[in-house]
Amino acid sequence: MIRIEISLFLKNAPGELAKLTELLAGININIDAITIQDASAYVQNLFEARGKSLKRLASSASYSSMRRDSAQFALIRLIVDQPEKAIDLLKENDYLFDSKEVVVIDITNKPGEFTKITKKFGEEQININYVYGSVSDSDGKCLFVFCPEDVKSAASIFKDGY
Repeated sequence: MIRIEISLFLKNAPGELAKLTELLAGININIDAITIQDASAYVQNLFEARGKSLKRLASSASYSSMRRDSAQFALIRLIVDQPEKAIDLLKENDYLFDSKEVVVIDITNKPGEFTKITKKFGEEQININYVYGSVSDSDGKCLFVFCPEDVKSAASIFKDGY
């Protein structure tokens, strides 16, 4: 199923994640999936992409400053049950964020089930940019979030399950 993922930069300091989650909980928004990473890795990828394209978008000093400053932030990716409401909340509270479509699949928590999903992506020649997920008990379902290059095509191959 296609869902909206919200990506935002959050200050990498004690209590900042609690402030964000408290805001969301305060208006009854549930977090279905979350991943957090050091933003410096994200910024490093931007530098590498810039190097490959040979297009300079800022001065060397600006890039050095961005690399140094990015360690002070975390990149948060969220799937929430009410994305439009969450986006409005983030705007109201001056968060720096973006949103995009991703494919979210409930997977049975058994060996080989994740393989079935990733094989389908491969068979359809759809590259996966990143993935994150949750794990439940062995009898439950797991929620996995995929960011493929072609969201619509990826969603269509799983419309009847995997």
